[in-house]
Amino acid sequence: MSEGSLPAPAPAGTPRTAGRSAVVVGGGLAGITAALALADAGVRVTLLEGRPRLGGLAFSFQRGELTVDNGQHVYLRCCTAYRWFLDRIEGAALAPLQDRLDVPVVDVAKPEGRRLGRLRRDPLPVPLHLGRSLAVYPHLSLAERAAVGRAALALKGLDLADPALDTQDFGSWLAAHGQSARAVEALWDLVGVATLNAVAGDASLGLAAMVFKTGLLSDPGAADIGWARVPLGELHDRLARKALDSAGVRTEVRTRVTSVSINENGTWSVQVPGERLETDAVVLAVPQREAHELLPPGALDAPGRLLEIDTAPILNVHVVYDRKVLARPFFAALGTPVQWVFDRTHASGLRTGQYLALSQSAAQDEIDTPVADLRARYLPELERLIPGTRAAEVVDFFVTRERTATFAPTPGVGRLRPGARTKAPGLYLAGAWTATGWPATMESAVRSGVSAADAALGALGRPRPRHLFEFEEAA
Repeated sequence: MSEGSLPAPAPAGTPRTAGRSAVVVGGGLAGITAALALADAGVRVTLLEGRPRLGGLAFSFQRGELTVDNGQHVYLRCCTAYRWFLDRIEGAALAPLQDRLDVPVVDVAKPEGRRLGRLRRDPLPVPLHLGRSLAVYPHLSLAERAAVGRAALALKGLDLADPALDTQDFGSWLAAHGQSARAVEALWDLVGVATLNAVAGDASLGLAAMVFKTGLLSDPGAADIGWARVPLGELHDRLARKALDSAGVRTEVRTRVTSVSINENGTWSVQVPGERLETDAVVLAVPQREAHELLPPGALDAPGRLLEIDTAPILNVHVVYDRKVLARPFFAALGTPVQWVFDRTHASGLRTGQYLALSQSAAQDEIDTPVADLRARYLPELERLIPGTRAAEVVDFFVTRERTATFAPTPGVGRLRPGARTKAPGLYLAGAWTATGWPATMESAVRSGVSAADAALGALGRPRPRHLFEFEEAA
């Protein structure tokens, strides 16, 4: 069995212990994962989602004949939990990984025009796997490349279990380790902004160290990139719902929970419009502010801390051209407001032309900018980055905005993130914002769902499925 993989669920018809039931509130990746893990262990599960579809903030919608993802979501080979999730819903083939990390990086800041560099790995052990790529990386000087190597070795030596790391910001640490502003822009923030949704100066050293140690300094292939070649809704809604149905989960969408309360006998009541569900356990797999509203008194020692977990936005710019303008599946950019550009033509169902999606993280300054202003800003930038756009016609231009896309990974956020267990027996928390050790990623969401299900199964007296042990070992 491959690392991080989980065995198939129990066959249909597996007996479920009478009275052992759970309600999962929230149908994002955390909630879907918790529901599947509980159902696989023989618990009767009801999953409630207020939206008309599953998938949380990783979803798709229709714009005419175009199927649009609300944002570009990627994962890495080191994301063993999300990889299990894809296997569990039979979607791994639809979101394959690169054979080997290879990121084209286009710089248009120089007077002489655009320049292409690449971040790619060789089949060598860590840290030599990135040595050749960094040695010839054209966006840094020789001295900056050498300083990057020294900082990477220092980062590798940090102890992720040290709580002091969470009190420091990554930008100050980089400066103290000889990193120039250019090195931060051209390398550290190139990776960090996309994974943390914050620039180095605004990010917890603990979370940043976790990203770089796990993704770039743990295993040669850890940072290989994977992304969906189909709309996210195909994975996180259709295939996820099919897996839930096969596992015997009752799934209700357009069903918003209004209250959660504990009964005198220790069971739980979950109120939705027109119905009250009685159950043995509840998993709140909703955003932190919604969880705060639903928590009964005494469930957490300091429930107000949930409201202190700030959020950060992501802006996505979508451009449809009348012809093919880009040969690569994606690239990252420097010297421009553009961060990452992905070709979404095939996944969207577009028949003619090309559809590009720009993913703009840490977008606090632009999240409320009018579409016309964004068009005036980004179309000329795309002409600087992609010569083929200069003769092309823009068929469509629109934006999607996620104002609360992730929790903000600011210094000190670690002390605010609760674990899966609460002080109320039978009530558990899940979500990328909980204490998974990861930033707000799909990986963190899936890990949180596993942790909540694991805690609930222990309290319900259900056998802990072997896959939960294997998941922890892979972590």
